[in-house]
Amino acid sequence: MFITTSRKPSSRTRTFCQSLSRVLNATYINRGKMSFRDVLNKASESGFKKIAVISQIKGNPSRIEIYDTNGQILLFLKITMALLDSKGKINPDKLCIKCEIDDLNKAFIDILDIPKCHHDSNRNVMWVKEGDLENKALIEFYDKDGLIRDPKIYVKNWRFE
Repeated sequence: MFITTSRKPSSRTRTFCQSLSRVLNATYINRGKMSFRDVLNKASESGFKKIAVISQIKGNPSRIEIYDTNGQILLFLKITMALLDSKGKINPDKLCIKCEIDDLNKAFIDILDIPKCHHDSNRNVMWVKEGDLENKALIEFYDKDGLIRDPKIYVKNWRFE
């Protein structure tokens, strides 16, 4: 996956993108003055099939929009996030997904190309949990030892296109 930001990202948004790229085995590119068309072309030329654009409100990441290389939006997530300063190692090649929300389960597996978790204790986990009153879902990343790692993503809403 190719990860970039909206224009003029804050340092908090750039840090979030770097954390997300580490756990998802993605490539993060600072967008600079690239147009959206330039972003699509760069991702396609680099062999990526999915592009995540992280937008912000008041300097904080607020949306993740995932597109295909034709510019079709696949998934929209309205988010907030927390960085726990837990920058341990996650091997993204051994990442699997555990999802408690049926509506998101197949979408995350298909769009992010992450396999579903089975009872393999030597895996890193992207755990999508049921949310609370304010958030519909919570996404946490765990290393193979069960320790939580950055980033922690609170999903307020989502939609598929």
